Amino acid sequence: MLVLLHGIGSNAGSFTPLLPHLPSDWRVIAWNAPGYGRSRSLETDWPLAADYASALKALLDRLGLERVLLAGHSLGCLMAAAFADSEPGRVSRLLLSSPALGHGVPKGGALSGAAQARIDDLAKLGPEAFAAARAPRLVFAPEDNPQIVARVREGMARVTMAGYVPAVRMLASGRLLDDAVRLQVPTDVLVGEHDLITPPEAAHRLHAALQPSWRGRLSVLPASGHALYQQSPAAFAAALQGLMEAPAEEGPGARRHV
Repeated sequence: MLVLLHGIGSNAGSFTPLLPHLPSDWRVIAWNAPGYGRSRSLETDWPLAADYASALKALLDRLGLERVLLAGHSLGCLMAAAFADSEPGRVSRLLLSSPALGHGVPKGGALSGAAQARIDDLAKLGPEAFAAARAPRLVFAPEDNPQIVARVREGMARVTMAGYVPAVRMLASGRLLDDAVRLQVPTDVLVGEHDLITPPEAAHRLHAALQPSWRGRLSVLPASGHALYQQSPAAFAAALQGLMEAPAEEGPGARRHV
C-alpha cells in the first residue's frame, strides 16, 4: 500500500498524473491534509508536524492499514517523517521528495518575512491570483510547459485560509533535519534537479542527516522542478518503484540521477 502526502499548495488530486505510471496492482491512497479538500481542519491554529501525523494515524486506523509505503512531497515530508518517527513499525519504507526542511521557529513565534508573505498574499489576492503568481516557480522551464503550470495552478487555486494558514505555521516550526536523525525506517530522498522551492542542496543535507543504517538512495530527477511528480510522472514512478525494491542500506552518501 502506497500512501501519498501532498505539499502546502496542493491536494490529493495533484497525484492524478502519477497514477497511470504506477503498477496496476498497487493500491494507492492520496490524502487531503487537514484543512484541504473536504478534510476537517485541525483544532489548533498553530499545529506541529506531529499533529498532522496524528491525523494520518487516525486515517490509517480507520482504513485498517497496518503497514504502508509512505511518500511525502514538500510540506508532506514533515508530516511523513513525523509519522514514521512516532510509528516506525507501520512504515515499510519512507520516501521524502522535494523535502521542505522547515524554519525551526518556536510555536507561536514570529514568522519569517517569506512565511508571513504567503499568508498575506493569499488573503490579499485570493486563491486564484495567488496561484497564478506562484505556480510557474514550481515548474522547470514554465514557458515550455504551460499545461503543467496550468495543472499546478489549478490545484493551488483550491487552497483555503483554513488549511493554508495552519500549514504555513507548521512549516515555520518544522525541523526536518532533526526529525531525520531519529528515523528508524528505510528512508529515500528524491528531488528535482531544477527545484527552486526546495533546492537539491536541501535534499543533500537531509540525506546526510539520516542514520547510515536507515539511509537509502538520494535520487535527482533531471528536467524537473518542485512539482516533480506532475512534471515528470513517469520518471517519478520509475524512481518510486526502484526505491521500493532497493535494499534498506546502500551506504553513506549513496545517490543517483534517474
